[in-house]
Amino acid sequence: MPTDAVFYQAAALCLTYPDDDFIARLPLLREAAPQLREFTDHAAVTPPRELAAHYVQVFDVDNRRRLYLSWWQDGDTPRQGTSLVRFKDVYKAYGIEFTGEELPDFLPAVLEFTARTGNTDLLTEHRDCLAQLRRRLTAFGTPYACVLEAVCAALPPAPTGARP
Repeated sequence: MPTDAVFYQAAALCLTYPDDDFIARLPLLREAAPQLREFTDHAAVTPPRELAAHYVQVFDVDNRRRLYLSWWQDGDTPRQGTSLVRFKDVYKAYGIEFTGEELPDFLPAVLEFTARTGNTDLLTEHRDCLAQLRRRLTAFGTPYACVLEAVCAALPPAPTGARP
């Protein structure tokens, strides 16, 4: 797996609920993705229950830190449904049938798609959404902000004249 693919897969795992499988993979994640070491080091020394409770506090209690990209762009509007269909269509174009428990715009799912295909289009199209989420996570003071910082830094440069 190319280095970028490993990074995107590791970032996807870091942004999923920290279950026992995640805890078991931490040493591998730390070595495979040095860009995420600040987060993986934190996760490695945090008791699993505390880590899980923090994840819920960060991503599930306050919708201003959602991991669903279409929400950042469309909010809870009818347009969001159209955006979700588009995510599924992009996956399908690459031969990937989205059957996850989460919605197709769930950031870890998009990161996993990027890892599997090398296609960063869904991430770059939502660059502003990712930047907003990164700012909110930073303001909240969570180590998850480091993961978003690394994801944003890994994206291809924005086209000239595009907003940061």
